[in-house]
Amino acid sequence: MDFAYQYAWLIPVLPLAAASIIGLGLITYNEATNKLRQANAVLSVSAIGAAMVLSINLLWSQIQGHPTYLWTFEWAQAGSFHLNMGFEIDHLASLMLVIVTTVAFLVQIYTDGYMHSDPSYVRFYAYLSLFSSSMLGLVISPNLVQIYVFWELVGMCSYLLVGFWFDRKGASDACQKAFVVNRVGDFGLLLGMLGLYWATGTFEFGEMGDRLTSLVNSGAISIGLATLFAILVFMGPAAKSAQFPLHVWLPDAMEGPTPISALIHAATMVAAGVFLIARMFPVFEELPAVMNIIAWTGAFTAFLGASIAITQNDIKKGLAYSTISQLGYMVMGMGVGAYGAGLFHLMTHAYFKAMLFLGSGSVIHGMEGVVGHDPFVAQDMRVMGGLRKYMPITATTFLIGTLAISGIPPFAGFWSKDEILDSAFHANPALWAVGLGTAGITAFYMFRMYFNTFEGEFKGTKLQLIAQVKAENMAIAGLIAADDHHSSNDSHSSDHSDKPHESPLSMTLPLMVLAIPSMLIGLVGTPFGNYFENFIHAPNEVVEAVHSEGLTPEFLVMAGSSVGIVTIGITLATLMYRLNKISAASIAKSIEPLYLFSKNKWYIDEIYDLIFVQGSRRLARQVLEVDSKIVDGVVNLAGFATVVTGEALKYFENGKAQFYALVIFIGVLGLVIFSGVS
Repeated sequence: MDFAYQYAWLIPVLPLAAASIIGLGLITYNEATNKLRQANAVLSVSAIGAAMVLSINLLWSQIQGHPTYLWTFEWAQAGSFHLNMGFEIDHLASLMLVIVTTVAFLVQIYTDGYMHSDPSYVRFYAYLSLFSSSMLGLVISPNLVQIYVFWELVGMCSYLLVGFWFDRKGASDACQKAFVVNRVGDFGLLLGMLGLYWATGTFEFGEMGDRLTSLVNSGAISIGLATLFAILVFMGPAAKSAQFPLHVWLPDAMEGPTPISALIHAATMVAAGVFLIARMFPVFEELPAVMNIIAWTGAFTAFLGASIAITQNDIKKGLAYSTISQLGYMVMGMGVGAYGAGLFHLMTHAYFKAMLFLGSGSVIHGMEGVVGHDPFVAQDMRVMGGLRKYMPITATTFLIGTLAISGIPPFAGFWSKDEILDSAFHANPALWAVGLGTAGITAFYMFRMYFNTFEGEFKGTKLQLIAQVKAENMAIAGLIAADDHHSSNDSHSSDHSDKPHESPLSMTLPLMVLAIPSMLIGLVGTPFGNYFENFIHAPNEVVEAVHSEGLTPEFLVMAGSSVGIVTIGITLATLMYRLNKISAASIAKSIEPLYLFSKNKWYIDEIYDLIFVQGSRRLARQVLEVDSKIVDGVVNLAGFATVVTGEALKYFENGKAQFYALVIFIGVLGLVIFSGVS
């Protein structure tokens, strides 16, 4: 088995090699490489498939009790400074490797059907492989510096993929927004890294935590300074995992093709933030103020995302705000010390959210045959409805994902979310109340999404409704006309029909595969035997044998309250959007200010635009005024004075010695008089 560990470095290298081969082909023999579409797709899928096999092998080895494997080499040395690079395989790394590779493998299979007619099909596969490689390299990094290197590579790949259709204004704006917002968090992460190294003299996670604790206890550094360093580090995960106030990039990332939306939202970029919090847990857990900030940031973000998702009509935007909310749960779990629960929800969420996003892509793919490629219509749930009859596989898997994310037992989301809520209740009942209320909202907006998309009457043939929806969405986007058909968020099939159609097997097969863990994977963390918690325990936690708590009164009360509020949310959604017993429009009109507040995403984007975008422009204009009138004025004045004095002095250069003697005499006389007066 050591042989498998020695070659674990192949896991990120295999997809990197595929990306390099495809990329070099595109650079050197572009036309020929683009013609070999299937060959390049097979290369990319095979590389991530091989990495998946190796990852599963390592996870099984770790489950069997193999000790942590660490391999490093000295990468840089200067005096007493030594920096090692390499890879580390422990319980957390092996779990994350399997999550990333399995989701990436299925997403790449799905991509073949989804992007089949896109002219940049091959380039997309190159980006996917590079993105997967970057995330896998991050997961096995043994220290904070190496994580930071791959952290930035993940950010670069997200920039490329979100802006994949770069000729669209929406896509180019979205990738720039993601890049800028993440740079804010990454700058904080970099400052925190340097501060922690200054304090502890190491970038190794375990040593950093132990040394920082010792330094604080001995008074060598103040707890305030240690807290500041840790909060700066947390800014990185807050941006990557879309926590308030750095969450604004994630919904806009929907401008990229749906396969990358699934990969970003399930197993790569957003998961990187929660993963880093887990890696830095030895530092964070010794600083109560930091843990409280993390917990409350997560709780507020969970509520924020859910409260916005409740009014979104774009199916992908609704899922994006759902992701923000679920990430808030994970971060809240980490903040209350529920290390295992946070990672458990990361795992379960990766599978059912990947399935939901791929399901939304399948819906858009099926709808485009009816409504065309217009992005202002194809993704809007108001022109959908009744799709279960036309797309039974997509509808069934989407329903499974909806049940899982809502927290209905025995689906995966119930066990992981309930464990977080239980830990939050013991840490702070206020956090539990926020999380419980958010669970009810989650069930409501997810079943609203399901009913509006798959149940009732199909509305995709109502031309007046389509025109109305398009006009409204274009007005929100601030556009007059959408003439660029390439601006579709999704596949570019030219087929047209009066009815939606089920997606091809290459798209539905990943949905069916992902449905299995969405239903069953939560069973590894039940009260009858929490095998997940025992495996993924916190770094400083004492491991005990797995034992069965069973259906204790406490579990029944906590789970019952969770299921109860979820049932209320589902019931309201059913009455409003399935049975039409309650008018959603009437309720929205009666609470119009709150409705608009939610629909306009709490006006956070507008506030940021006013303060940061417009503010930066005003500041730039003021700096330009200072530069042109003061700085340039001083320079121009100096030049003018030089010209004037030069013109005046040239008359003193006449070549007559008597005149020079007179000038010297007058100068000396002036000095004598001045000296006498003073």
